[in-house]
Amino acid sequence: MSNGLDIEEAERLVSVATLAARTSSVLEKLRDSARSARADDRREPTFTISKAAELVNRTPAAIRDAEKDGRLPEPSRGDNNRRERYTLAQLNDMRGVFGTRPYRAPGDPACVIAVQNFKGGVGKSTVAVHLAQYLAIRGYRVALVDCDSQASATTLFGYVPDLDLTEDDTLYPFLREDERTSLDYALRKTHFDGLELIPANLRLFNSEYELAARMARGGFESLLNRLKVGIDSIADRFDVIVMDPPPALGAISLSVLRAANALVVPVPPTVMDFSSTAAFLSMLDETIEQLAERGMAPQLQFLRFVASKVDENKSMQKELLHLMRTLFGHAMVRTPLKDSAEIDNATARLMTVYELDGPATSSAVRNRCLGYLDGVNSEIEVDIRSMWPSHQPALRKAALA
Repeated sequence: MSNGLDIEEAERLVSVATLAARTSSVLEKLRDSARSARADDRREPTFTISKAAELVNRTPAAIRDAEKDGRLPEPSRGDNNRRERYTLAQLNDMRGVFGTRPYRAPGDPACVIAVQNFKGGVGKSTVAVHLAQYLAIRGYRVALVDCDSQASATTLFGYVPDLDLTEDDTLYPFLREDERTSLDYALRKTHFDGLELIPANLRLFNSEYELAARMARGGFESLLNRLKVGIDSIADRFDVIVMDPPPALGAISLSVLRAANALVVPVPPTVMDFSSTAAFLSMLDETIEQLAERGMAPQLQFLRFVASKVDENKSMQKELLHLMRTLFGHAMVRTPLKDSAEIDNATARLMTVYELDGPATSSAVRNRCLGYLDGVNSEIEVDIRSMWPSHQPALRKAALA
């Protein structure tokens, strides 16, 4: 009997080994196919003159006049002498000429947003990356910090994390080595002008155990504060820092919460996701109370819930969406981020909707998707600007208009 069991066990182990070899082979092929979409091959988004004028808060005529009188360089033209589209870098140059950069004043605090939930699969990285890119397009100086070893946000910037990056390119060295004083080493430019990335890969997972073990041995406060020290070391260079933490309240997520001064919670309107979010909020409340007892409570300037992956054709989702709006009130972003094939198709290319030159599906689907994304992100943009005293007069003027 025991010999029979040994044979069965051996067959099971061989089967796992065989499957592991097969999946590794397929993974290498997928990695090879992804090489052409790596970050150093990406092109920044481009804009027509009408869209450029809207984004820099001037008219197309004002742009043309500035080009004619030499304040802006002459536009590039194609073979048919048609004006070529503008890059994001050129838009930021226009903002400099016209004095319309939306930067915070030096005395305003950097907005540090954690896009966080207890459960995976809620669209956390999708929300984080599209928010960071939206803000960069609007002219803000933005950093996106990928704190999740799954590295979904990093992947959306065209990296194959465990092929293109080492642990030294991530947060890991800073969290591990107390003598490091800044996160500057990890920041890297992206193909979005004004947007920098601190990437992640699977090796970052090791820091979760190391931090937890070191906290258990003592020095809880200094270790929990470590990421905040890192964020503070680069904050003067940015208007907004977006953090994408792991989908759990572990050591890294607690460190993210400590470093943040704003929280965005994606919540799909399903029973399972709503239940998970309720558990997340309960645990978050307990965690904040415990941190407060140690004098380390996060100073959240705003908390916003985003209804993500919404399918309003499902009656249960419509009911839950109504319930969420009633429960969360003004903390709920009014625009739902509806499920869209445009996002799925862009993600399959290791890209985002904001960087595609044209629709991945159809123009109608793309325009609807951009409407959802812009609606969600513009509401969060108002929350961000509300943190800055220098932006208060403009916000009041816009509210009265």
